[in-house]
Amino acid sequence: MSDHFYEIALTMLPGIGCRSARQLLEIVGSAEALFNMSGSELRHIFGQRVEIANAIKEKSVFAAVEKELAFVEKNKIKVLYYKEADFPQRLNLPGCVDSPIVLYTLGDADLNPRRAVSVVGTRKATVQGIELTHKLVSDLRGEGITIVSGLALGIDAASHSAAVECGLPTVGVLAHGLNRLYPPQNRNLAKQMLACGGSLLTEIRTDVPMKPGLFPARNRIIASLSDATVVVEASRKGGALITANIANSYNRDLFAFPGRIGDKNSEGCNAIIAACKAMLIRDADDLMLNMGWERKTRQAGKQTTLFPKLNADEQAVYDVLAAHQDIPMDEIPCFCDLAMPKIAAALLGLELKNLCRCLPGKIYKIL
Repeated sequence: MSDHFYEIALTMLPGIGCRSARQLLEIVGSAEALFNMSGSELRHIFGQRVEIANAIKEKSVFAAVEKELAFVEKNKIKVLYYKEADFPQRLNLPGCVDSPIVLYTLGDADLNPRRAVSVVGTRKATVQGIELTHKLVSDLRGEGITIVSGLALGIDAASHSAAVECGLPTVGVLAHGLNRLYPPQNRNLAKQMLACGGSLLTEIRTDVPMKPGLFPARNRIIASLSDATVVVEASRKGGALITANIANSYNRDLFAFPGRIGDKNSEGCNAIIAACKAMLIRDADDLMLNMGWERKTRQAGKQTTLFPKLNADEQAVYDVLAAHQDIPMDEIPCFCDLAMPKIAAALLGLELKNLCRCLPGKIYKIL
């Protein structure tokens, strides 16, 4: 049998969840031992749950396990078992009784880093929220921190993108198998994460169809993978608040950026701050201070006199961005004598040189 064959088989049994799987393994010792038990032994353990005992005895899930392992081997995916050292050990800390026994991961990120922070928030993020996320993550550059999020639109994508830009390892936790990527708008971002030493992580097998209930379940892994969770923007209902409440229940540090009273995207943050579930922070320094993490580096001031060499088109577009705060792409031709294809090429060049950033709505901002 292949490595982790029986462990994956255990996760496929009907009526066995993560909590009961861990309890069961403590009783029988190993998944392989479970599948080698006699009918009488199985009846003794499961009693009236004959569907579980029959599935084990008949080995009815084995064909599905072989199919899953074929996909894993073909795509160079790692299978992580909770009793092994490469499994993210934060998921085994006291209180995380509902953590999975098996995870699937693609990429090279260290899942047991010295420091890890989850950054979450609404999918319908504001320009300010995106900017705040980029600043938080970029100000953690050089501090040996892994950024964790859910690879959703909005704040999640902003945190992963900022980590890629800053050279920080980042882990995207998925609510589906590694045979797909949702939302599809983030496929390129996922490729960039993997190319820069990040990882995609999930507990979901490829044979499990996508459904809404998997997203809240995914959030418990986001919360447990890190030492702290930061909520940037969140309404009173939604995945970000689910992650925040789970982090709180796991006794992990929880932080939130405050927002304006009456602002829908700030209601969730303000509520968990008011309820003393989350500590109010204003920036990365507040996070580092409250976590008791001493900075390895001091944030240097932005260079203002010497820039990478620009070609004529890039210089013209840069001058427009410098003169107009947060300008939509389609307005740039009003201020320079360039056709749109040349403007698009110049903007790409400026982004690659870290001189500007594209915000939602194709609004460009100088850095």
